[in-house]
Amino acid sequence: MEISNINIIDVLPGMFLVSASLIAMISISIRRNHKLIFGVTSISLLGVFVYLIIYASNHKFNVEPLFVIDGFGTFITGLIVMSALAVSLLSYAYFEQREERKEEYYILLLLATLGSAMLVISKHFVSLFLGLEILSISLYSMVAYLRKRPRSDEAGLKYLIMAAFSSAFLLFGMALVYDVTGTMDFNGLSQYMVSIDQLPVVMLTGLGLMIVGVGFKLGVVPFHMWTPDVYEGAPAPVTAFIATISKGGMIVLLVRFFTAVNGFHYPVLVLSFTVIAMASMLIGNLLAIRQDNVKRILAYSSIAHMGYILVAFLAGGELGKEAVSFYMVAYFLTNIGAFGVIAILSDQDRDAERIEDYQGLFWKHPKIATVFTAMLLSLAGIPLTAGFVGKFYLIASGAKSQLWWLIIVLAASSVIGLYYYIKIIAVMFDKAKGSEALSLRPRLYLINLITLVVLSVLMVFYGVYPQGLIERIREFLQ
Repeated sequence: MEISNINIIDVLPGMFLVSASLIAMISISIRRNHKLIFGVTSISLLGVFVYLIIYASNHKFNVEPLFVIDGFGTFITGLIVMSALAVSLLSYAYFEQREERKEEYYILLLLATLGSAMLVISKHFVSLFLGLEILSISLYSMVAYLRKRPRSDEAGLKYLIMAAFSSAFLLFGMALVYDVTGTMDFNGLSQYMVSIDQLPVVMLTGLGLMIVGVGFKLGVVPFHMWTPDVYEGAPAPVTAFIATISKGGMIVLLVRFFTAVNGFHYPVLVLSFTVIAMASMLIGNLLAIRQDNVKRILAYSSIAHMGYILVAFLAGGELGKEAVSFYMVAYFLTNIGAFGVIAILSDQDRDAERIEDYQGLFWKHPKIATVFTAMLLSLAGIPLTAGFVGKFYLIASGAKSQLWWLIIVLAASSVIGLYYYIKIIAVMFDKAKGSEALSLRPRLYLINLITLVVLSVLMVFYGVYPQGLIERIREFLQ
């Protein structure tokens, strides 16, 4: 496919997001109107997605020297934008109940989406760091947005400190790599690494520091310490964003960087990610078993799922990219749906995060309980869900690359994970008793219900008929 010169239409998605955030900012300065800002945000995200489908799906170009927009980047950008739209739809009712000023939240949401989309198409250290900081700085405020909740402030402060540490590691690592290679472009790094027989110690140190920085952003073991506390303290829609869009952008960047520098030819790099993947799958699931807070359970579950997706990342090749893409679709659908249920059940005082809040949910709100059950079964990888097909794809990519130990750990840890998912489902089907039974009363907004139904239908559809999505992914990856 021919690479075109840059023109205004090539960078239209980013301009849409920036323009929407500016429009929202100006509108707030004139008059606060939650519905208006929500409408601007949702329409802008939908417009970006339509543009990606109509124009950018078969268009490839470079924005030298910072970005490369190809099929892989376009597909994941579309996934990020639609996931941000789902988070926005779930956020309206959630923040409408609360006394805090709500409108600025959507500016932060748009900017965080822009940062994650920048990571997906980055091919240079400068664009990587700019995208990462736009994403991270927006998330600091989003996590601590509910200022009257003590744990929200605590979560925001913890995320700020840990994100600052990870950025420092990443930046220092990039500086060391630049010192050795004299380039910050991924392709330039690849040419340097091909020209030498053995990586210098300074280069290895720089790559190691970058792995630490990326590990913190992904929340994988042993860089996972911030994850459960931030998930617990952040507003439920923000937690959905962190669990999916924030981590998804970093995963794609990691795939792009590792492929560009041909990292599979360096045993020390492969071994590092193999250990991280195994530890994340096992420790994430084992720690989740001990929790009685639903948001913390899903936090440790996300650590395990990042370990799962690293299996496809290490497998590499076209099948590995396909597996990463499909699993990200399944993971985004199920996690946004799960946190959407938490959001719809939450009241203005606290989120529906205690496991006893879900006792007897099926008998009081069967539709919501059915959606939550479907999402948990998909996370567990039960057949007829997108999560099952996604895990099958991961195993297939690992088997093709003969990553047998990773496959064994993936299978064993998935069995462990069944326990805490089924525990939540069992509580929902247990008839409520006394005053502890579902103390929270959901405010059923139509927009929330429609969003959850659409996510559930897509999750089941891709679990029963995945071929359509698989073919679409292959078209983009060509």
